Amino acid sequence: MEHKPVHYGEYLQLDKILNAQSPVSNTNGSDAHDEMLFIIIHQTYELWFKQVLFELGSVLDIMSKPALNDNSGDLQTIVHRLDRVATIQKLLVQQIDILETMTSMDFLDFRDMLRPASGFQSIQFKILEARLGLKFDNRHGRDYYTSQLKKDEIENLKESEKESSLIDLVNAWLERMPFFNKDLYWKKYPSLSAEESLHPFWDDYEKLYTEGLFEGEKNNAAHFREIFYENASDVPRTLSASACRSALFIMLYRGYPMLELPFQMMNALLEIDNQLGNWRSRHINMVRRMIGSRVGTGGSSGAGYLQGAMDKHYIFKELAQLSSFLIDRRKLPKLPVELTGKLGYNF
Repeated sequence: MEHKPVHYGEYLQLDKILNAQSPVSNTNGSDAHDEMLFIIIHQTYELWFKQVLFELGSVLDIMSKPALNDNSGDLQTIVHRLDRVATIQKLLVQQIDILETMTSMDFLDFRDMLRPASGFQSIQFKILEARLGLKFDNRHGRDYYTSQLKKDEIENLKESEKESSLIDLVNAWLERMPFFNKDLYWKKYPSLSAEESLHPFWDDYEKLYTEGLFEGEKNNAAHFREIFYENASDVPRTLSASACRSALFIMLYRGYPMLELPFQMMNALLEIDNQLGNWRSRHINMVRRMIGSRVGTGGSSGAGYLQGAMDKHYIFKELAQLSSFLIDRRKLPKLPVELTGKLGYNF
């Protein structure tokens, strides 16, 4: 089949992209110089949001399979694409450096002409948050959340919120981990505890953990049970107790070959949350520098709203909090040979 020649400009549709900037200040003779920068920065954000949604969509498709083989190319692909998402996020944070070359007075040259347009109306970013796992009930300013969106955008967003999010699929993946099947791996395990309340490993681990707490950390013993015991707390959660146990086990024994990729995946999720926090933090500082305590062009409280969202919108916080329950690796319980053989790819 004959290959049709491809032209660079046509392939990238540069005629559309490079003619997609229409500064509003040009329509009334103001010609605010920095408005072009403002438009291009935000258009670039939206293009990167599209790429992030594309990567995330492929990850969700893989994780939606009936079973995910941790010793397969699927998990490698997931880790690779989540790492790419985090790398893109770092670039989004760095773009603020360019935007901050615009001074407050430069921004005032055209800011009032933008009302009521606002970055808060970015439907792609809201869908991204929902697909990662930010629940509507956990959002800051829920009443304002959809107030600036068009009807079709609200419908698209609600449909996205109905689908299984990344945190939902991660929870199901962690719950399927077979590490604690007593009949397969733990028959010969020499437990330190006389009575079993959860599982011989976790009974031992809880004992070792609580014994290592300093005086000011003693309430962590009760917190341990809230996190790792089913129905130990009425606090709403996104990761179940069994999923948290699997995640902590992966963190503790990540040196085993079978757990390397699962650990990298969890690390990628934490980095995505970290970069979202970095982006929000830089955004808040930039807004305070640009407009101080004034309201946003979309009607929000400006920096105040952004601060509330940053404090509340952590998606994988239950994974992050697991570092509170680590112990010195030299004190880790020795795993049964039946399990270490599995974790070392020795079938």
